[in-house]
Amino acid sequence: MDDKLEQLRQQAVETFQAAADEEQLEQARIEYLGRHGQLREIMKDLGSVSPELRPALGKLANQVSREVEQAFAQRQEQIAAQVASQEAEAIDVTLPGRAPRVGKQHPLLATLEEMIEIFLGLGFTVVEGPDVENYYYSFEALNYPELHPAMDEQMTFYISDNALLRSQTSPVQIRVMEQQQPPVRIVAPGRCFRRDTVDATHCHTFYQLEGLLVDEGVTFADLKGTLEVFAREMFGPQCHMRFRPDFFPFTEPSAEIALTCIICGGEGCRVCGNTGWLEVGGSGMVDPNVLAGVGYDTETYTGYAFGVGVERLAMLRHGIDDIRLFYTGDMRFLQQF
Repeated sequence: MDDKLEQLRQQAVETFQAAADEEQLEQARIEYLGRHGQLREIMKDLGSVSPELRPALGKLANQVSREVEQAFAQRQEQIAAQVASQEAEAIDVTLPGRAPRVGKQHPLLATLEEMIEIFLGLGFTVVEGPDVENYYYSFEALNYPELHPAMDEQMTFYISDNALLRSQTSPVQIRVMEQQQPPVRIVAPGRCFRRDTVDATHCHTFYQLEGLLVDEGVTFADLKGTLEVFAREMFGPQCHMRFRPDFFPFTEPSAEIALTCIICGGEGCRVCGNTGWLEVGGSGMVDPNVLAGVGYDTETYTGYAFGVGVERLAMLRHGIDDIRLFYTGDMRFLQQF
């Protein structure tokens, strides 16, 4: 009898461990622990054992029963854990797929590239320069008088007495003219920095695109025609351009460039200061002192220069009424473009 019990215990444990799933385990349980299972059959035979051996065999039978039940419970927990793990890792093919997020250009970069494409079509070449400039290229070479307000620390971020974050991309024009004789036809895109109070139309960091053309017989009419073609290509024939007299140390005569405020259709809003026009930059004929400073013959060559803010044009392009939206990083805003 004791050999039968030991053999049953060993077989039951091995069968439980070999069960691959809950169904096989349940069949094994019925075979060994069920109402008509092998263990119950052996327990029935205890009645035919002599009285002096019955207590010891009964104790052994109970012990075997507990061990077999423990082996079943242990394997049941293992199979349940395996099933849970498989379900957690399983892919439900009936669910809709998750498409990867597709990146796109920032509206400022897209606007800048569109501007560059227009000027490339007009025969201009793209050049770039450093964000950190020295005093000579930022002011002196551009014909700034010694006490001009733009050189004050309230307008410019100085790193040292002779190094500063450029407040405009105009220094690139000087660097190019020092290395190249006319004709010169370039646009210089880049980031600029000024101590401006941040509001709906101003920011301390902004992007600018400046243009320069120097050749024989260049007039203000050439400047105006170039910018009008640019405005029509950028915004369509409904966009009008306005020139107003202004002053810039490196151009003479100088003019402020303004475009019809597309946000309000020229009716007046907070972005255009209720004027119907949005200033986008400055322009003018290159001052002879600037040309002479780079060794150009001012009796032979004339030129024009202009600079426009990329953020201002992007606001007009997309009907955006606050420049700060470009720099918030809010994906709800950026995903619209």
